[in-house]
Amino acid sequence: MTAPALVLLGHGSSDPRVARISQRMKAALLEIRPSLDIEVAFLDHCAPSAPQVVKELALRGVTEVVLVPLLLSDAFHAAVEVPAVVAAIRAAHPDLRVLASRPIGPETSLLSVIDRRLRDVLRARRVSELDGLVFAAAGSTDVRSNAIVARRARQWATHHRLPCVTAFSVASGPTTAEAVRTLRGQGRRHIAVGSWFLAPGLLYSRQAELAYEAGAVAVSDPLGAEPEIAEVALVRYVVSAMELVDLGDDLGTEAEDLPARHLSVVGA
Repeated sequence: MTAPALVLLGHGSSDPRVARISQRMKAALLEIRPSLDIEVAFLDHCAPSAPQVVKELALRGVTEVVLVPLLLSDAFHAAVEVPAVVAAIRAAHPDLRVLASRPIGPETSLLSVIDRRLRDVLRARRVSELDGLVFAAAGSTDVRSNAIVARRARQWATHHRLPCVTAFSVASGPTTAEAVRTLRGQGRRHIAVGSWFLAPGLLYSRQAELAYEAGAVAVSDPLGAEPEIAEVALVRYVVSAMELVDLGDDLGTEAEDLPARHLSVVGA
């Protein structure tokens, strides 16, 4: 039995560095599971789109596809755009079985990547003391999504036992620069910013620039295609691929007496 194809579905950007992160993610996943059929697609701003990629997969004879959104929250892009893409694919390919997994964020394990990125920049800038943190994310008009991201920020701050302000670049404040100024207003002078961004781009770059102008001593790089992220993407794929395994189609009524579905085909 052939495992479903995996399509890494990135947000997309006119900045070519964003697409390169998705390609590196594909390479990292192939190192873990070289037998998987893995492709890269984007929601907007750059090609190829998910419908284009799935069309090519269908022409190759693929019958099952799992889209894994490379998104760090379950806000608008995950809650609205991704389901719309899945619906369009199903309409164009009624014989194709396609599902979208949960986005990779806001997975708690990814906080360790922020720590590693932040240690790197602190070392490079020769910063040895911190008395405040900012957790910088893109943000959304979805209050629930922002609340989940803020919860991750609190977990991160609790781990480091430092005061932390959660910042959102769009839709709701405070911005990263405002968060830095808030901490400085409390008398803190050694403030570092942890970046909850997957890839570099205009939004991240501008927020980092303004954070330094506001007095931050360090701003971590985006998460990138780190092993932890590849592992989360693979787990998301496996869980969704299980939903495509329908034992009843092959085994008839006897399937009712069988144990729960297993991962012998698609297990990580």
